Amino acid sequence: MQNNTNHTDPGDSFSTTFGFTKILSISSLVLILATGLVLSVVIANSARQTLLDKQEQFATLVAENLNHQIYRRFILPTLIGFGSIELSQEAQYDRLERTIESSTRGLNIRSLRIYDLEGAVSYSIDRKEVGNKEMADDKVQRSIKSLDKSFEIHSTISKWWGIFMLDVEDDSVVLRTVYPLRMEDDLVGPERKRGPLIGVLELRQDISGDYTTVLRFQRVIIAASLLSSLGLFLMLLAIIRKVDRANAERIKERNRLERELHQSEKLASMGRMVAGIAHEIRNPLGIIRSSAELLLKKTSSKEDLQARMLKAIYDESKRLSQTVNDFLDYARPRESKREPVDVGKLLEQALVFLEPECEKNKVEVKKDYHLEPGSLMVSGDKDLLYRAFYNILTNAMQAMEGPGTIYVHAEKNEGQLNIAFTDTGPGFDEDSLDKLTDPFFTTKDNGTGLGLTILKNIVESHGGALILANGPEGGAHVQIRLPLA
Repeated sequence: MQNNTNHTDPGDSFSTTFGFTKILSISSLVLILATGLVLSVVIANSARQTLLDKQEQFATLVAENLNHQIYRRFILPTLIGFGSIELSQEAQYDRLERTIESSTRGLNIRSLRIYDLEGAVSYSIDRKEVGNKEMADDKVQRSIKSLDKSFEIHSTISKWWGIFMLDVEDDSVVLRTVYPLRMEDDLVGPERKRGPLIGVLELRQDISGDYTTVLRFQRVIIAASLLSSLGLFLMLLAIIRKVDRANAERIKERNRLERELHQSEKLASMGRMVAGIAHEIRNPLGIIRSSAELLLKKTSSKEDLQARMLKAIYDESKRLSQTVNDFLDYARPRESKREPVDVGKLLEQALVFLEPECEKNKVEVKKDYHLEPGSLMVSGDKDLLYRAFYNILTNAMQAMEGPGTIYVHAEKNEGQLNIAFTDTGPGFDEDSLDKLTDPFFTTKDNGTGLGLTILKNIVESHGGALILANGPEGGAHVQIRLPLA
């Protein structure tokens, strides 16, 4: 008997299943490839936009720092020294140029111009441009009229063809920043208030290096998308890893930028740290002061050497206690007092107290100023100015490390009192001269980097200027300019 039962061919079932899997695989690969390409474009654009945002924020920081440095290190000293700003004078122009060079060193600045309120170039890295009135475009004019800042990217690289470029030449991508320069109303507070417009800053930064990183990132994403055809899971894993790395880089960049933007918080942290140990410092100071006071009361003669030394110990321990409080207020500078101060008397007090130390180290002090009472009068805080002179003299003795000479000169000049200290030590490091007053910058192994910063704050709080240089015959030269009372 014939068996007519129908059989299902396993090959047909396998073929059907394989075909479905093949179609699904191909469809998945095509979908993943398309999704990967779209995703690569999205991520690349996001990375490019992140780069531009970061560069704009960084350019803003650079412009704000330039505004601050130009105002502090050029405008104020020039107004004090010359009475007016005239860049046609070679000395003023050179001072501005040095200020800008020290503030932009290592920042890939290709060009920098400062326009006056009429739109003419008053300063430029290329001096041939000075006086040109045709270079101020609409962005500069808008900044003059409405105090707007603007950013503009100049690129010779196509967004798409740039992906296939293995190397990007310098100056291929340049960021142009237009920023209004303004006066600063608050010179000592943690937040600088902006005053009236004094000019417009235009600078061009080469960001080709950072842009190259973005292009490399784009190529990695596209390569990952092409390799997605090897499997669904590998492709998904590759995308997840790429996205994680991209996010990690963005978070890292954001944190770095936040650290730069909140640099001032370090000063507050410094103040909190010092506050923690202030109690331990005040206790021994109190014991020293009270002991000296007790011994001074028991001294029969108030004019002998012992009595004078006890009086000096008492006075200086009391002054050191005040110094601790001043150091605690470093991040929050207090306004100095305004009372008549005889600078000649202060210098004599500091030198008398340091006389034993000078004899011990064989240091000779040569004075060149009038000792008549009231001949060198300024308006200010007696304790702060004494501290400034004392610190300069002790720094000079420490720098000489043995026998030497300190020259102290003071004279009146055009409504100002110039006090100059010159020693015969090794002098300042020329490469670090512009950084010596920066907070926490020090060339000493055990220094805090705050001595010259505090000195500068004291001088500037009195409306004066601090000038650090090396003497013509070597040695450090520290000059303080204070307005006369």
